[in-house]
Amino acid sequence: MSAKTLTSWVACAVLSALSGCSVGYLAQSVGGHWDLVSRARPVDDWMADPATPQRLRDRLALAQSLRRFAIEELRLPDHASFQRFAQIHRPAVIWNVVAAPELSLEPKTWCFPVVGCVAYRGYFDREQAAAYAQTLKNEGLEVYIAAVPAYSTLGKTDWLGGDPLLDTFLYWDEAALARLIFHEMAHPLVFVPGDTAFNESFASAVEQLGLTRWWRSTRGSAAPPKDARLAQQQQALKDLRQTLREIYSRAVSYGQRREAKAAALAKFRSLHPEIATELLNNASLALRSSYDDGVSAFEQLFQDEGQDFEKFYAAAQRWAQLTEDQRRLKLQPRVGATPLSGDPRL
Repeated sequence: MSAKTLTSWVACAVLSALSGCSVGYLAQSVGGHWDLVSRARPVDDWMADPATPQRLRDRLALAQSLRRFAIEELRLPDHASFQRFAQIHRPAVIWNVVAAPELSLEPKTWCFPVVGCVAYRGYFDREQAAAYAQTLKNEGLEVYIAAVPAYSTLGKTDWLGGDPLLDTFLYWDEAALARLIFHEMAHPLVFVPGDTAFNESFASAVEQLGLTRWWRSTRGSAAPPKDARLAQQQQALKDLRQTLREIYSRAVSYGQRREAKAAALAKFRSLHPEIATELLNNASLALRSSYDDGVSAFEQLFQDEGQDFEKFYAAAQRWAQLTEDQRRLKLQPRVGATPLSGDPRL
């Protein structure tokens, strides 16, 4: 097996959440990831190159500082990721297709080796993603195409240089960049094949906890000002999902549930026009649910473990060993849980 063939086979395994390993998907998956690997250069090389613009130097330095903070202060694993940089000159690295039935927030899943069943199917080409989304629409599903700025190969591609920094996110504001780096660096630490909600909720909790601690250490305050607005928007979307779940479970006709759904979405759009500019359907809401719904449970676990990151990770890894039903119970909000905001130890 040639080096390139070996690379293709391994990349297919570790990136199967993006593509699956049918012949057509193998080509786009491996080709897309290999393109990133080929473009990426060590950050030190960029910094040493006199042609590198100062703005890029500043952002690379910030990213390296965030990576060190993640390792030294958040106690995240020191994999090879984010020590190389690639310019790909497009708004997203992949486009994830998400689909759900008209009257359900349970997303369609695709099952692959290594990562198990996941609630999205990714493409490195936007047009391919749109074409596949159309086939799902034709089957009567609601679809959403999510532009994804970064993804994690779970530390499995360290031998290829790990996951690179990309121009899809490097120029984001400081808080957003910190969130992304902390989130992606958390994935290799706790990952359950086939459980998107558990994996993303854990990584989202780490990004929030990490941002709070980093912001306090560098700014002296608990969080960026816009974090309060983000939290309000997340709560509003969570309330909408709960409303829709209640509607979908009603023992009434399909038409009555459809009408109730339309009324709930119309009301939400009128109350939250700043959110409703984005596509709101079961697919987009299901995707958001995977990232948000279990975060508070992990934040509470962090508090239960004395706000010690290493103890928190060990406890999360124990949760990862539970059955799927047991994990779902763990992610349910705990009555009387103490919110973490404002705790000076963060």
